[in-house]
Amino acid sequence: MIATMIYKLTKDATPQELEAAGLGPHYVAHDSALFYNNAAGVPWTAAYIQAKGDPLADLYEDIAAEEKARATYQWLIDMTDDVDLQDSLKFLREREIVHAMRFKEAVEMIKADREQQKIF
Repeated sequence: MIATMIYKLTKDATPQELEAAGLGPHYVAHDSALFYNNAAGVPWTAAYIQAKGDPLADLYEDIAAEEKARATYQWLIDMTDDVDLQDSLKFLREREIVHAMRFKEAVEMIKADREQQKIF
């Protein structure tokens, strides 16, 4: 959804407008194509995805990722006065909150299961 928002916000921008917005290097390398990178311009990599294979460790990593995304959406909301964009970002922010809550519930379920005595 973020990629769609970025596309809609930049699709009609001229090279001069992109340059003025600090997106000149992006335009030179990618035209108006989406190219996933962070706010500092570092390209996305699968190294950003963390997994240990331990359900609790992985869920805590997921919770942290959801909370970071929630904070980022809030900061993006704070930076724009475009009401339609704010509404879309608010939806995404709330979705991150729900995801974090579900992951926290899963953590508690796993903890409860591990505490039960198993007799085979």
